[in-house]
Amino acid sequence: MKTKKMTMAQALVKFLNQQYINVDGEEAPFIRGVFTIFGHGNVVGLGQALEQEPGHLRVYQGCNEQGMAHIATGFAKQKKRRQIFAVTSSVGPGAANMVTAAATATANRIPLLLLPGDTFACRQPDPVLQQIEQYGDGTMSTNDCFRPVSRYWDRISRPEQLMTALLHAMRVLTDPADTGAVTICLPQDVQGEIWDYPDYFFQKRVHQIERRPASQVRIQEAMALIQRKRKPLLICGGGVRYSDAHGAFRHFAETFHLPFAETQAGKSAIVAAHPLNCGGIGTTGCLAANQLAKEADLIIGVGTRFTDFTTASKSLFQHPEVEFLTINVAEFDAGKLDAVGVLADAREGLNAIAQALSTTAWRSAWQQEIVQAKAAWQQELERLFSIQYQAGFKPEIAGHLDEKLEEYSATLQTNLTQTRVLGLMDQYLEPNAIIVGAAGSLPGDLQRVWQPKLPDTYHLEYGYSCMGYEIAASLGAKLACPEQPVYAMVGDGSYLMLHSELQTAIQEGIKITVLLFDNAGFGCINNLQMSQGMGSFATENRYRNPRNGRLDGGLIPVDFAKNAESYGCKSYRVYDEQQLIAAVQDAKKQPCATLIDIKVLPKTMTHDYESWWRIGTAQIADNPDITASAEKIRDYVEKKVRQY
Repeated sequence: MKTKKMTMAQALVKFLNQQYINVDGEEAPFIRGVFTIFGHGNVVGLGQALEQEPGHLRVYQGCNEQGMAHIATGFAKQKKRRQIFAVTSSVGPGAANMVTAAATATANRIPLLLLPGDTFACRQPDPVLQQIEQYGDGTMSTNDCFRPVSRYWDRISRPEQLMTALLHAMRVLTDPADTGAVTICLPQDVQGEIWDYPDYFFQKRVHQIERRPASQVRIQEAMALIQRKRKPLLICGGGVRYSDAHGAFRHFAETFHLPFAETQAGKSAIVAAHPLNCGGIGTTGCLAANQLAKEADLIIGVGTRFTDFTTASKSLFQHPEVEFLTINVAEFDAGKLDAVGVLADAREGLNAIAQALSTTAWRSAWQQEIVQAKAAWQQELERLFSIQYQAGFKPEIAGHLDEKLEEYSATLQTNLTQTRVLGLMDQYLEPNAIIVGAAGSLPGDLQRVWQPKLPDTYHLEYGYSCMGYEIAASLGAKLACPEQPVYAMVGDGSYLMLHSELQTAIQEGIKITVLLFDNAGFGCINNLQMSQGMGSFATENRYRNPRNGRLDGGLIPVDFAKNAESYGCKSYRVYDEQQLIAAVQDAKKQPCATLIDIKVLPKTMTHDYESWWRIGTAQIADNPDITASAEKIRDYVEKKVRQY
């Protein structure tokens, strides 16, 4: 057996260079490159290996560990999980910064390889810089925080352990049913230790992404269930996009005349204009999809996790005889809602059921309900897109800050409403533009009103709703699809959480455009707290009032455009429609990253459309409005929520 003496870190880099993936006969390298912020925990070990012989791996310099891990997640998501970046950090706070990103990837079922440095395996220099000492456990470090948010976790305390650890890592990263964050902790001393690695460890490995077929038993169960029903509703989840089941899903819907709704992850698998596409569903869903969901006697979820936002906290499906059918590659998800589960790849499962069902005369009983629901929503959509602030204005989210809108208008120097801006963006952005979002009020608005004109142009992270994902993930989406324009749609609160990767965009010449909606506060959560009887408490961007010590002073004006300019971005300040249109048109011509600082009024986002969301409102409080809200929740749960 031939061997080669090298450090553990050098072996790791050499191994990553030899990992390939094959999907439907198309083979490509699985690891595109490595994002890094070097520190004492990884620079002279893994850093040395990457400098000496990186192979095809391109090394990118990040600015924030969470941010660069979000870049990797955004890239893998836009690549439909078929290519990834590895991400490395130093020990301690650098590693801890990535925990949020690991959770984001795992919640969304996106492969993410994390390689944090770790404390010394030999323990002789303990306690080293940035080491947390646990009195009762000498094996524990910051990296143990990754355990609950990783699909696979390991620590390499001897150089030879790398071999089995990396094979397990690749197994998980390339498994459509079990993928998520994989964390391989690298003690800083072991990174530099040498071992005689066998040559076969570095042979080219091609990981086959096999499409799991549906069993005949499951197909027959699905057929029997469908044939008992008259008005099924399809739900298009992220699994449709990841398995490239776009055509199979469309064929299934058209063949059996089935209306379909979209989750955040599934949206844009089929274009918005399709006559059976009823739009976003659930708590952030639109009127058309939610109306049909209440009438449906069968819900067919394809590649969806059935989160509380998709099911409106299990209150949306109101037909007395409603049942559930799932097609999912993960058995964990296939069994939700006490469903008849077809355990299969989305494309294979849809095609198999369609083929079997086509031998019968079955077709749904939906008539004009689909057309009528879509027409009513289209009319509402046109109203939302035309809303303008004027005398006697009543915001969409009325009764909260109505008396403060004049103050907001004067301080922000704007009369723009959020839905009007989205309508203009829908009109002026390129048809092939990829939009990226994650948190705040924008995801709800986008799932309801955004009209994708081409497949796979809607990129929302809503499995974890992670503030700070948007700008970083936009870089990842652009790296995945360099020929398409990419826009990050982000609120001011999320921008303040994490925007440092704009520096990486400038450094690498990556062109993204940030559309920043500044309403001077956490608008989404302000809506939530005030809807439950609370006041506006610590969710507006206001100075502390020196007279009473509360956060109810004047609004804090922020020049976000100036912040972006400091990185080297081309930026624009927008206060009216003409400036907005001009800024978007000029931004398209720029070769570098751009930011458009759009001042919008609060409470001008979309409202709920026959949906609900269960929250933990205080059941006793000094404010009677709060306890009344809690009582309404209890009543609603008893009357409307299905128990599973």
